[in-house]
Amino acid sequence: MSTVNIHPKKEILILMKTMNIGGAERSLLGLLGSFDYNKYNLTLMVYQHGGEFMKYIPKEVNLLPYNSKFDVFEVPIKNILFSRRFIFGLARILSKIELKIYTLLTKKKSNVWLKQQYSNKYIVPLLPKLEGSYDLAINFLGVSDLLIKRVDAKKKIGWIHTDYNQLVYNPKIDRSMYAKLDYIANVSKDCNEVFLENYPEFYDKSFVIENILSKKIILKQAEEFQVDNEIFNDNSIKILSIGRFGFAKNFDNIPEICKNIISKGIDIKWYIIGYGNDEQLIRRKIIEFNVTKNVFILGKKKNPYPYIKACDFYIQPSRFEGKSVTVREAQIISKPVIISNYKTSASQIKHEYDGFIVSQDNYLCADQVGAIIKNKKLVSQVIQNCNSSNFDNSQEIEKIERFI
Repeated sequence: MSTVNIHPKKEILILMKTMNIGGAERSLLGLLGSFDYNKYNLTLMVYQHGGEFMKYIPKEVNLLPYNSKFDVFEVPIKNILFSRRFIFGLARILSKIELKIYTLLTKKKSNVWLKQQYSNKYIVPLLPKLEGSYDLAINFLGVSDLLIKRVDAKKKIGWIHTDYNQLVYNPKIDRSMYAKLDYIANVSKDCNEVFLENYPEFYDKSFVIENILSKKIILKQAEEFQVDNEIFNDNSIKILSIGRFGFAKNFDNIPEICKNIISKGIDIKWYIIGYGNDEQLIRRKIIEFNVTKNVFILGKKKNPYPYIKACDFYIQPSRFEGKSVTVREAQIISKPVIISNYKTSASQIKHEYDGFIVSQDNYLCADQVGAIIKNKKLVSQVIQNCNSSNFDNSQEIEKIERFI
């Protein structure tokens, strides 16, 4: 009599702060869509429910119920102090005090990563442990303290989505965190190399997993609707940029770059999709450089792909990136992509093959973008190369499966 071996499904947990509109969130949806749910039980914990992308989480995923204790990282302190969660407000105040002392002593300027290091130091010990035991647990974005201290898993992965040289951090806190992780994932080869320049002692546990994108899904969503003719309604060159309105994306320099391109006799309209703290700065720059009829803020878009399809060029003028999700999405839709020469740009684009890399200087950038627009033969060849390239990298999921 033969015996059938039934292997139980492996248990995987992924931690994510929000499912708001953003590149990391799109990348997470690509990851969730690539797992074989016949082999894995996948549990997702989102600290703050309610983001625009919540509804796109695959039905096979076990989404943990909302727990108000885990959204205290971003809620205004005064709101927490005058609630039953006041202890977390006190923890946030203590973290701010220690952070301030650190920045004064080191002369460092605080940024998101450094703030996370100190807020996690005080808040995570107050949080409950997550129920269940997992074969693999992944902290998808940001510092990994919650994963390390409040999750029971055989293997733990912390995922880095940016150029580490652009972060401000306390290396002592970082080293303590990374020493407790089993693996450290970076979104590109360049990001991995930069990380190891800072922390060479973690060479054996650091590796590359690119943002996972599905060409089939992106092309399908690009056909969901036609962009309103009131927006794209003339014969000008249509340029599109997508991202959060913050320092990294450099959208505050778009108005000046646009004005310089127009001064060369090129009729362009530049559209920006996104949201963030720098919106008023961008709007002031639009007025300052007198490009109110050329630069337009379109705000949040749950599905930006029809806009990418409708544009003539996709431009990412970032000051720095890990590996831009929207750049790869634009390539999948076969658009000529132009990016600035941030440190990791070469891992994203093959210059004059599947896109273009230009200067971060506003005047040189405008000169180079103008020359690209005028070189219709080269642009046509880049589009053909994108058409023939296989940008679907769902096989990246195999790298994760090896660790289970």
